[in-house]
Amino acid sequence: MTDAPPDAATPLAQAVFLDRDGTLNEDRGHLANPDDVVFFPQAAPALARLGGRYRLFIVTNQRGVAEGILTPEQVEAVNRHVVAVLARAGVAISRVYTCPHLRSDGCACIKPNPHFLHRAAQEFGLDLARSWVVGDHPHDVELARRAGALGLYVLTGHGAKHRAELSPGTVVVPGIAEAVDWILAHS
Repeated sequence: MTDAPPDAATPLAQAVFLDRDGTLNEDRGHLANPDDVVFFPQAAPALARLGGRYRLFIVTNQRGVAEGILTPEQVEAVNRHVVAVLARAGVAISRVYTCPHLRSDGCACIKPNPHFLHRAAQEFGLDLARSWVVGDHPHDVELARRAGALGLYVLTGHGAKHRAELSPGTVVVPGIAEAVDWILAHS
């Protein structure tokens, strides 16, 4: 796949937008060092099952940058590590989108604002209505709703803690493997 958007005759691609911490890897607070990333064992094999049918993206809020806990370089190093580990397992992440702001900053890019999904749709020729957002926070499924995509809520990470905050009808699955099962069964 190339990074150029398709021409008008090419059908728009489907995508899966993945939260990082708590969805692909354990949420261990503000990750400053790639060595601290602990993937959920099922993450890479599950994503590999998508078999190139979907463009994969990571969308992550990293407020630790605004709080002075993390540097942008540390966040980028962790993101590069996550992408490299997944690539070694045959999983291609097209792009990682990171919001380094506090919610109180009022930025356009913090989840659940759909800024990054709209940007990815434009840059990669995506059909958001046939795309998915997977995450462990109510903001992830709200992000899907605001972008016109389909949302899946995982119970890993902070998922169990925030489950009561979900809107009725939200699809809830135990983890990333079951999210991939759902996507494959409903696409």
